[in-house]
Amino acid sequence: MSITTQFTLGRRAWLLAAALLAAGCAQTPTSPVTDGGAAEAVRVMTSGGFAEAHQRLAPEFTQATGTRVETALGSSMGASPTSIPNRLEKGEVADVVILARPALDKLVEQTYVRPGSQVDLVRSAIGLSVKKGAPVPDISSEEKFRQVLLNAKSIAYSASASGTYYESAMLRKLGIHDQVMPKSRKILTERVGTIVARGEAEIGLQQVSELLPIEGTSFVGKIPESVQQYTIFSAGVATTSTNAKGLESLLRFYTSPAARKTIEATGLEPIAAQR
Repeated sequence: MSITTQFTLGRRAWLLAAALLAAGCAQTPTSPVTDGGAAEAVRVMTSGGFAEAHQRLAPEFTQATGTRVETALGSSMGASPTSIPNRLEKGEVADVVILARPALDKLVEQTYVRPGSQVDLVRSAIGLSVKKGAPVPDISSEEKFRQVLLNAKSIAYSASASGTYYESAMLRKLGIHDQVMPKSRKILTERVGTIVARGEAEIGLQQVSELLPIEGTSFVGKIPESVQQYTIFSAGVATTSTNAKGLESLLRFYTSPAARKTIEATGLEPIAAQR
C-alpha cells in the first residue's frame, strides 16, 4: 500500500473518529471536569512501537492544553499480562488505545474499541541492534543480513507484530527458519534492546522506534527492504472512554504538523491525515 493510499485511508478514518467523538460529546451528560475543577486526564494505552513518541508528545500536549495524560504500556498482542488486549480484558479503563492496526481491528471485533474510530498514525520498520561496543554487522543486503542471522549465537525478537513476522514469514523467506529459530528467543515482558544490552542475546530485532531508546546498545539499521515488513500503528477510541473532548484534543495534537518532528525523531514515519 502506498503512502498516498495510507494517507487517504487515514483521513477517512480521522473523519469517522471525529464524528464519533463529537457524538460522544453530545450524548455524554457529564462534563470532562472533575469535582476539584481540574481537567480530566486522557487515559492512553500504547504499545511499544509508539511508546517513545507518545512519552515525548504527552508533556507537550499537557503544556499546550493543560490536560494531563495517564499512560499504560503494553504489547499489541501476546500472552503477557500487561499486553493491551489482556489489560482491557481485565477491565482496565482507557480513553484511547494505540497499537498495531491488525491488533486494533481485533479489539474492535471484541467490542473493546468503538467501530469506525480507528486513526492510522505512523508507519514503523523493523531494525537490528547489538550490544554497545560489539562489532557492528553489515546488513546492507539480503544476503549479508541472512549471513548475520546464521552467524549469530543468539537472537532476541519481539513478542509483538515484528516478532510474529520474524518467526512465521521472514526466516522462511530467507530459507533459514530451521537453522535460526532454535537460537532465537521471543521476549515477552521487556524491550528486545534491554536483553541485548545485558548481553543475553548477540543481536536483537524489533521495531526501530523500540530499539533506538535503549541505552547500552548500538542501533545497526533497518533490515533490508526485500525482507522488511512495515507495521501501521493506529489509535482507536476505547469503549470505556469518558473524556471525549480531551481525547479529540489529544488526537488532533498527535496528528498535527507540530508533532511530526518529534515522531520522526523516534524512528517512525507519520502517515495520519492532518486536520
